[in-house]
Amino acid sequence: MDVNNAFLHGNLEEEVYMQLPPGFICDDKNRVCHLHKSLYGLKQPSRQWYSKLSEFLCSHGYNQSFDDHSLYLKFINSHIITLLIYVDDVILVEDDIAKINSITNLLDHAFKIKNMGNLTYFLGFEVARSSKGIQLCQQKYITDILNEAGMLGSAPISTPMNFSRHKNKEIGEFSLIQHPFEG
Repeated sequence: MDVNNAFLHGNLEEEVYMQLPPGFICDDKNRVCHLHKSLYGLKQPSRQWYSKLSEFLCSHGYNQSFDDHSLYLKFINSHIITLLIYVDDVILVEDDIAKINSITNLLDHAFKIKNMGNLTYFLGFEVARSSKGIQLCQQKYITDILNEAGMLGSAPISTPMNFSRHKNKEIGEFSLIQHPFEG
């Protein structure tokens, strides 16, 4: 899902003023606009939008993950509804279409969202569905990076080193130790 004009949903907590926009006719050159809502281009909008969305989800029974603050989970009996947020994009995962429609309608009523249908591509991941399950692939993302770097025709090569983690006895922490290639 995509949230329409997400940044306009955030209320500003700070006092923010801006010059009058081009084309606005006013005799007083010292006049400014006092903003009450976030606008694209300010530093606050993404923080304010995320705060408002987080408050909304938590008030509807979702719990924010401690490991990933953009992940929200709601447990209903044996079902888990999962929402993953990236700026103004929302991925919703649930195996019950009625629950999907319910949260979609809830979000649309509060924020006006656009349902993009089944997920096919997100943050460099291609998502393919089959009768065997869901497959994630980054082939297009990697191909695009190689193409931009002018290395599309390059051949793969193995790295002649074995990297492993070992505990450093002196400082008591794990560190990456490099071993010479054997063989």
